Amino acid sequence: MIRLGLRLTLNGGREAAVRLALIAAAVALGVSLVLMSLAGINAVNKQNARYGWLGTGTVPSGTGTVQGTGAVPASPTGSAGTSTAGKASASDPLWWLLQADHFAGQTIARVDVAATGPHSPVPPGIPRLPGPGQFYASPALSALLHSTPAGELADRFPGHQIGTIGAAALPAPNSLIIIIGHTASQLSHVPGAAEVHSILTTSPSSCNGSNCAVGAGISASGIDLILSVVACALLFPVLIFIGAATRLSAARREQRFAAIRLVGATPRQVSVISAVESTVAAVAGVAAGFGLFLLLRTPLAAVPFTGAPFFPSDLSLSSADILAVAVGVPLAAAAAAVLALRRVQISPLGVTRQVTPRAPSAWRLIPLLAGLAELAYFVAAGPPRSIGGQVQAFVPGFLLIMAGLVIAGPWLTMVAARLMARRARRPAALIAARRLADNPRAGFRAVSGLVLALFVTTVAVGVITTRVANHGAPTGSAAASDTLTAQLGYGRGEAINIQGRSASAPVSGALLTQLHSIQGVQAVALIHTNPLGMKISAAKLGLRSSFGSVPAGLISCAQLARIPLLGRCPAGAQAAAIPTTGFLGLDHSLASTTWPAAAISAQRLQRTPVQAILVGTNGSTSAIERARTALELAYPYLPSPPTTIGEFSAQTDRTTLEYEQLAEVVILVSLTIAGCTLAVSVTAGLTDRKRPFSLLRLTGAPLGVLRRVVALESAAPLLITAVVSIGLGFLAAGLFASAQLGYSLQPPGAEYYLIVLAGLAASLGIIASTLPVLDRITGPETARNE
Repeated sequence: MIRLGLRLTLNGGREAAVRLALIAAAVALGVSLVLMSLAGINAVNKQNARYGWLGTGTVPSGTGTVQGTGAVPASPTGSAGTSTAGKASASDPLWWLLQADHFAGQTIARVDVAATGPHSPVPPGIPRLPGPGQFYASPALSALLHSTPAGELADRFPGHQIGTIGAAALPAPNSLIIIIGHTASQLSHVPGAAEVHSILTTSPSSCNGSNCAVGAGISASGIDLILSVVACALLFPVLIFIGAATRLSAARREQRFAAIRLVGATPRQVSVISAVESTVAAVAGVAAGFGLFLLLRTPLAAVPFTGAPFFPSDLSLSSADILAVAVGVPLAAAAAAVLALRRVQISPLGVTRQVTPRAPSAWRLIPLLAGLAELAYFVAAGPPRSIGGQVQAFVPGFLLIMAGLVIAGPWLTMVAARLMARRARRPAALIAARRLADNPRAGFRAVSGLVLALFVTTVAVGVITTRVANHGAPTGSAAASDTLTAQLGYGRGEAINIQGRSASAPVSGALLTQLHSIQGVQAVALIHTNPLGMKISAAKLGLRSSFGSVPAGLISCAQLARIPLLGRCPAGAQAAAIPTTGFLGLDHSLASTTWPAAAISAQRLQRTPVQAILVGTNGSTSAIERARTALELAYPYLPSPPTTIGEFSAQTDRTTLEYEQLAEVVILVSLTIAGCTLAVSVTAGLTDRKRPFSLLRLTGAPLGVLRRVVALESAAPLLITAVVSIGLGFLAAGLFASAQLGYSLQPPGAEYYLIVLAGLAASLGIIASTLPVLDRITGPETARNE
């Protein structure tokens, strides 16, 4: 039977070849997407692991000695060793200071180190520690140093470059990292520097200090959960596409298998033949899928869908991944073929009799309700704390809902068809309704891929909209990109000391002169400490009232007038209260804001210590970076480097942007697959029913009526189940947002409704594009030959 199945598959004529190619193409597409999802999870974990060494020296507040865990001690020669978790730490500690710097909107990780002896630990990616006046730079930063004027970047880093940092220490190919050497006596007196005895190899679970984000991975705490949901969201439409391709020319194949039964074949032998045909196509598709994955791996690695590109080698597969896909997909395709052609198993005459299938029952709603109940449970009980527990909690819920949509779809289609039949006033509507009511499974099968795509789109957009509504959209005001803020201290003028640093610092006339001399710098304003104890209300800053109020500094109204994007003073005031942080973290324009007047004279204000410096520029990269360099040279080792408002907000916006990019990938891919499924299903349905349609034409039914029948048979279940799918998507998104994020669902913007309308319009267009086939397959010769 296996040999006969191979012969029928490979030598079955043009129709068999087309069917084999379509099934193989569907499997190849599905396999490549599954492999990309698996490789993406592996790549994120690898990328996060390479962030680990940057977390050295960051420990939670209240802990004791700074000590790396899972460390890489130095070898006796001082070169970087391999991972030796559990071995003793290096005998000579290393002075370590991690800081964040910025250039043209990019973050630079600056690591200052100083060895205390020949056995101090060495970070990965470099052969030895840099000495005083030496530094290593990543390839991307090296290119910037050589292509950028020294006053914009290179002057910030003392010494000269002695080498580049290897890929083992780079989270991404475009990572900007520099390791600068000092003497122990120099670095030990720098606030924030710490002695470390080993280099971390995994990102710390928590840390303190303003530079923790430099050593953080790309949302490692939840990326596995997100990618797991993404993989499920892509897998279901792919499986439906494979099933639709497998059923291509199902009626003709059922008749062929029934004929084989009539000549004495057993049901088991027919199952073997059917399984062989699908397995051959699946094996070819799996091979093509692996080839497609390897072909797309390099360009896919360059796409920063998590905020940073990958190395191509990061997108790798484990042996278990390869084995599961290579063996599991052909087995699944064979099982799908057997199930798709199960009517032949009834009797040799089962196909000829064409008995009306049993009507779907309401029990099909149970999996759908179970998935919603599972998500609702975690709303009440709270999600597990571990990421593994969250994956086990939420992924089954989404799987149940997506499977429940597919299972419940025929029942919903049957209900809608019966309602349509009761209200039908035209022959086309009546014929379409009766056909849908007789076989709602076939009617829903054609649109099931799009229904799932709409569900996935709704969930993705709902969760992203809710997150943006609670975290704020990315900053886009002119002040965000044009105004540089150097935070010199914190507080209201009391004797405050942060990491050994006073709350204010003197500002020399030479620095102000240098800043004003930079081409593109339009104004320099000073925020002074506030001896009046004034605060700024959250409402004044456009924040939620739950924020209460924020500390205020004082600014000269004459200076503020030169930076109108940051607001204005009341008429006649000499000074005003302004946010202490110089607007860092705000994501909207403040040009129309009037700040409260401060009862202080201009002379007294000038004698008050300076807490922050604002530099207004024309927005050019040269002006911003030269001003930043001047500030960093004047105030080295600030707790927070000179930053534009947009750069400060970028870290908060980063996670939102990552999720938006992932959502866009899922939406585009799922809608594309759904469109292919719809086209294949409608075409296959027309081909299988060409004899009934031909007989209808012979009895006098106009071609226009037949076209309306086909359109209604596809459009009715599409629109009905789409409404249900969208509603369930909002419900699932609300449950997930409440359980995992702790937020109430926020309604999406107009973009979502445009996506939905575009998807539905494209689907109706696909249905319309198949109607010309009806004229070619319903001629009188078809009725005679069938």
